[in-house]
Amino acid sequence: MAKPSTTGARLIGLFLGGCLLLNYPLLDLFNRDASVFGIPLLFVYAFGAWGLIIALAALVLSRRE
Repeated sequence: MAKPSTTGARLIGLFLGGCLLLNYPLLDLFNRDASVFGIPLLFVYAFGAWGLIIALAALVLSRRE
């Protein structure tokens, strides 16, 4: 019997995690007047979370089962 693929389940989990990371309550936590190297904290968080989601998706899709 073939082992069921976990790639689909991992991608669904990644999608749900991404939805949580880029949802209003967490975005509001970083909506402050602070900046990192002159870039507003909200933009640093949003693009950092986006990059993390892309990196994790690449990791999930590049694994061989």
